[in-house]
Amino acid sequence: MSSVPGTRGYAQKPEKFAKDYESVTFEKVHKAVMHYYPIHDKLASILDIGAGTGRDAAALARAGHFVDAVEPTAGMREHGQQLHAQEQINWIDDNLPHLHTITASKKKYDLLLLTAVWMHLTPKERETAMHVCKGLLLPNGVMSLSLRHGPVPVDRHMFDIPDEEVIELGKAHGLHLLHHSVHKGDTLGRNEVHWSHVVFSAAPSV
Repeated sequence: MSSVPGTRGYAQKPEKFAKDYESVTFEKVHKAVMHYYPIHDKLASILDIGAGTGRDAAALARAGHFVDAVEPTAGMREHGQQLHAQEQINWIDDNLPHLHTITASKKKYDLLLLTAVWMHLTPKERETAMHVCKGLLLPNGVMSLSLRHGPVPVDRHMFDIPDEEVIELGKAHGLHLLHHSVHKGDTLGRNEVHWSHVVFSAAPSV
């Protein structure tokens, strides 16, 4: 799907991004929020949206979970299929904001992962994407987003989105905030970049 604006840059240099993506572990990226994920006492159905080369999908599949990995960039998806060929990952060519293939399947998930993905969506797309993602969650499902902050590379289709906007948008769609945190630094060592995490639950608040 080369027409997906958010894939600009990734499609031209998939080898570089694949190397960067695989240089950091799932556990390191998700350390601050992993205890919220419904993966510790059951086998979960998981949708990794913007899965890249499948680092996170592979870690979860190795633990026995049922993982669908959505990646619109053909080069990244092909790298992932080769790197993690031994893992039971269902690779899907689809993209936000609509996730047409996923929504047509009528599947629901315990966990949605949007790791370094939301930043590629325009304001209108973010509204649509939140609605679509909410509809993919099981009644007690969890949705986890990591949000990039810092200068936007000139060759990328990307936005620095305030955490507050994401939190309010999720609440407006009936999701309940489980966690919000801001982290200094960047796992790839970029001094000008930092990240935050927002985790929602589809379950009613108590």
